[in-house]
This record gives sequence, structure tokens and C-alpha cells, in this order.
Amino acid sequence: MEKPPGLLSYSLLLKNRVYEVTLNCAQLAWKKLQSKKKRVSRSIHNSCKVGGFCVPVSEILAVRETEADGRTKHNGRWQKIPQSATEVYPYAFTVSYVERVKRHRWRCKDVTFQCADGTVRQQWVQTIRDQLSALTGRPKHLLVYINPYGGQNRGKQIYEEKVAPLFSRASVSTYVIVTEHANHARDHLKTDADLKKYDGVVCVGGDGMFSEIIHGLISRTQRDSGVDQNRKEEELVPCAIRIGIIPAGSTDCICYATVGINDPVTSALHIIVGDSQPLDVCSVHHNSTFLRYSVSLLGYGFYGDVLTDSERKRWMGPVRYDFSGLKMFLTHNYYEGTVSFLSATDVLATPRDRTTCRAGCSTCQHSGALGSEDGQDYGTGDISSSEHSGNWRMIRGKFLAINAASMSCACPRSPKGLSPAAHLADGTTDLILVRKCSRVNFLRHLLRHTSKDDQFDLSFVEVHRVRKFRFTPRRRDSDGDLWAAPRGGGASEGAVRPDLPGPPSLRQRPRLQQLELRRRDPPPRLHRSGSALPADSAVCQRDRGGVHFQGHRLTLSQC
Repeated sequence: MEKPPGLLSYSLLLKNRVYEVTLNCAQLAWKKLQSKKKRVSRSIHNSCKVGGFCVPVSEILAVRETEADGRTKHNGRWQKIPQSATEVYPYAFTVSYVERVKRHRWRCKDVTFQCADGTVRQQWVQTIRDQLSALTGRPKHLLVYINPYGGQNRGKQIYEEKVAPLFSRASVSTYVIVTEHANHARDHLKTDADLKKYDGVVCVGGDGMFSEIIHGLISRTQRDSGVDQNRKEEELVPCAIRIGIIPAGSTDCICYATVGINDPVTSALHIIVGDSQPLDVCSVHHNSTFLRYSVSLLGYGFYGDVLTDSERKRWMGPVRYDFSGLKMFLTHNYYEGTVSFLSATDVLATPRDRTTCRAGCSTCQHSGALGSEDGQDYGTGDISSSEHSGNWRMIRGKFLAINAASMSCACPRSPKGLSPAAHLADGTTDLILVRKCSRVNFLRHLLRHTSKDDQFDLSFVEVHRVRKFRFTPRRRDSDGDLWAAPRGGGASEGAVRPDLPGPPSLRQRPRLQQLELRRRDPPPRLHRSGSALPADSAVCQRDRGGVHFQGHRLTLSQC
């Protein structure tokens, strides 16, 4: 591999030692020059290179001129630099860059170099700034929405104390809106926001806040492009603006499943350096009416009941999930009906192969290339006509939960998620069916989410990787007793409820579009964070009284 041409190379002072510092278009590197003398002198003789550090230019946040005050902090203790060294190197500049620490966590770190000439300092500062300006994908102007009521009501504090200083240091300008009511951000994006002024949109909050941003941006883009969202056969137009997520909610499932950690500083740094990650998105229709989009879990039964009940108890804070979960567990509702689905036969992975979707995932890249080469759109065409192709399967029974996971759905309480091997951008969803069983067995299933055991190694649980699916519950007629009506049932982030008019049925068809979440970490670490929007969306539509799920590929990027 050809070595990038060098731009600058000087001997500079760092922490009372002289280093050889070099800069090229790929990285900034410094190596210690060790002399026979312990202290720095005006001339360096018999020096040799020992050790070294390097930072990719793509992970440098900013550079600024600073004053050499004759002090340096080393190993947590302030030390006096010899006067002779300070006199020789009176000019200083500081480089801020990304430091990776354990468990996907990122931090901002500063390194200050001192040089002997003011012209040299100016040359370093200007050259580094030129390299940063040449980087594409980094945001300069952001529209920020803060949910002050999410999680523990700390959204505004998290942004002001942890995120805003980093944006300011990286010279990212922001326009901040603190939301005042539910769907404030969604409605503002739909109508009032001048999106041409911004490189991206950042939401400070939880999964609900992210959902508002998704709905506002996708709906605005489709309206401006003349696309009718109520028509299930329409192909969505990708959004040209990115979305970033700063976690400040109760669970922050989307951020955790894509970044690997719920940490505001890590997410902010991903946004600044311009990382991105594709995501599959789902949209739900009822008859000829669009309902909503979903990017994580589409749940019917237990999980839908839990979220529906917990929404009535938001005043309880995060503990509402524990309360509603226990309540629904004791209630032990089940739903009888028919599940039909179209298996994904052209993908490289299965829901039980124990692979993890990471940056540069070969499965997602294969699916994207397959769709591009074939010009395939998994959302076009009529589902009913596809059923006669012979690839559809049908399962009848009584179910405690019917879930469609478009990502692992990992969170701090469930580090592996509901479907650990689910992929972020392969155009499929993992359909998880939990049949009726005893409370003890259902508890075993729930406990699997908190352990490393196989989630699906239970006789009453099955999982299928599908392109489309439909669930039709049995329903009681007014005077007959042949149909058993489901007793409640909602859905998680993509809400699907059985109390919709008409005989309910759920259909899924991931017709790829792709959201892009900004993330970056070297393998094998999964680096993810903020998000942006040109994305894949799955559309759940209702045909002849039924709800259909269908996928598109959008792009969610971390601005």
C-alpha cells in the first residue's frame, strides 16, 4: 500500500519532551525523540525514535492556537517546564481528537504541541484546518430538537453540559428548539422548518423523539416529491438531510442497538466526524391510510400491551416499563389467529447464526448490492398476488406475542436484544412468534433476553427472517361464537392495534429503503451513533381490512 505523501514534519515539544510530529492527508503522528539528557536543551544530539502515537485526520475534531504558559499536566500532576525549554518553544497549538475507550465509548482528548516559531505554528494550524475542510460528510449547521421531559427530564441539561461544548469546539453552528408538547418536532419539520439551511437534524431524547423526527422528515420529503404516503405501492423518496441522536430517554433502544452504548458524548462525537450507518425502516398502513413508521420493533401482543399501558403512566418515569411489564405478565393475554409470511431466501444469514451486524457488515452490503443489480423493490406489487407464488407460509395458533425486529433491539436491560442476529440494513425483519404457554415458560423466554443463552431455543418460540408478513386475529361476530376476539394488544414503536375498524390483519413487506446512522469504530467493535435520513423503510399496510408491513431502504446517518 502506497504511503500518503507527507505535508508537514517538525520537532515539537510535548509534555516536556521533544517529539517528531508529522502530518499527511491520512493521519497526524508523533514519536518521542529520546536524548541522553533527561531535560530538553536547545540542541538535540544522539536522539532515537521510541514509541509513537497517531490519529486519523478523519477523527481530528478541531485545532486552535494556545499559549505556552510554562506548565504541563503529566500523569495527573502539574509539572514545571524548564525555563530554557519554554524559551525555545514559546508558541503552542492544541489538537482535539477522538479517543476510543472501552465498550464503544468515545471521548474528546486534547494534545498541545509547542514550537519555536510563530510562523511554524500558523503553518500547522492552517494545514490541519485545510485537511478538516476537505473532509466530506461533516455537518456545519444543525437543527437541534430537545425533549425536556424524556427519561428523567434531563434532556436540556445533557445537551447544554455535554453536547453543546463539543459542537462549539468543532465549529458546528446550531439552532436549538426545546419542544413544548408531543409531536412538536414532527409538526415543525412537516411545515415550518427551512431544511435548506441545515446539514442535519439532531434529536436530544429517547426513541419517541427519534420517531417524531423520522415521521416529520419522511412525510415532508414525500409531500415535496409528490408521493402519496397512503398508497402502499408508492416507493418512498429518500431524504437528503441526516438525523443525529443524542440519547436522553428512558431506554434509548435505537441508539444502543446501533452504537453499542447510550452515551451523549459518544453520540455527539460520531455526529461531528460525520459517521453514518444504514438502517431499515418500516411503515404501517391500514386499508388506504398511512399509520406510522417504525425502525426497531413492531409488536403485537405482549410487547404492544406493555408499551400501550406504559404510555398512560409516563408520570412514573422509566419505572413504568417494569410496572406495565409485570401487569401484562400476570394478565397473560393470548391472541388466536393466522400468521402468513414470505421468507427471505436470498440473504446470507439466518436469525440463529449468532453473527452480529457491525460496521461494513457483509450481509447488509450483499443485500444492498442485490437490490441495486436486480432493480428489485420488495414493496412493489400486490401482496395478495404474491401469495400465489408458492413462497408464502401460513401458521395458525394461539400466540402470546408476535414481534417483527428490524434490528437487534438491544438496550441496557437486554444487552443482546430480542433478536441478536438481526441486521440493520438487509431489507428483512425477524418475525418472532411466541405461542401460548404457561407463565413459567413465558418467564423463561423473557429471562433469555437478559442472558447470553439462545433466545429461540424453546419449543414454544420460533423465528423466521421474512420479507413480508401478515397476522389476522380471529374475531367474534355479534351473534356468533366462532371467532375469538383478541383482548387488547398494541404494538411497540410501530404501533399495530387490533381495535382498528375492519377485520384486522398484519402484513409485512420490507420494500427496501435505507436509513443511515452515523457510526464508526474499527472492527470488531460496532460503532454507531447519531442518525441521518435517506433510509430504507418497511411499509406495513392493510389490504381488504388488513394491515401490511412492507420495507423500503432509507438512510439514517449520524450528522
